[in-house]
Amino acid sequence: MPPLRTVVVPALGAIAFLTAAGRAVRLLGGDDPAEDRAVRALQGARGHWPNDDPAAPAGPGGSPGPREPVDRVTAPLSWYSGVPQTIANAAIWCGFAWALTRDRRSAVAPAAALALETACFVAAAALVGRPRPARVWRPEPPHATSSFPSGHTAAAFALHGTLADLLDRHGVRGARLLGPLLRYGIPGAIAFSRVFRGQHHISDTVAGAVLGRWSAGVVRRELLSSSAPRS
Repeated sequence: MPPLRTVVVPALGAIAFLTAAGRAVRLLGGDDPAEDRAVRALQGARGHWPNDDPAAPAGPGGSPGPREPVDRVTAPLSWYSGVPQTIANAAIWCGFAWALTRDRRSAVAPAAALALETACFVAAAALVGRPRPARVWRPEPPHATSSFPSGHTAAAFALHGTLADLLDRHGVRGARLLGPLLRYGIPGAIAFSRVFRGQHHISDTVAGAVLGRWSAGVVRRELLSSSAPRS
């Protein structure tokens, strides 16, 4: 069957690749890799201390006084990429795609991208089992899943990339300007927020970006390339 050859088999390959990459990253860098030093340094420069540091000053998230600008910017980005919000976004974008195109393939594309990304993320995370960063400032509690890959980052790249592809495919005015923002700007900002707020190692978000872009590419090839463009 075509779906088995064009979606399921590639998805299994993606899971195998992510699992091998995640285990290699753990083997080479350990569970407190050197990449985390840059994150701790950035957090410290912005006035944040590790949650378990007894010398940390009192205040929200171990921060002294009012919330600083990077915290104020990354907090809504991290919230926006949460699981309930992402599911709601996919549903909204499916409705938007249907209203825009009246094409069934285009209408299910955002949900398909999210479903493919989620299946690969859940499987790979379970097989890698990487702990979350240690000795960092983390204002929100982490999810119970493995740190590798970053599911929030992967979902952001998959959904926003698919939306950009939809706009391109159907010739929506401003698509060329919105495309880079949707494909890289918003997902990249979300990836940064996940690292800055202590939820992920840097390499987790790199893997998430690769997974999200790949998921959007599969949906573009299998659904959008055969959908009817707007006349």
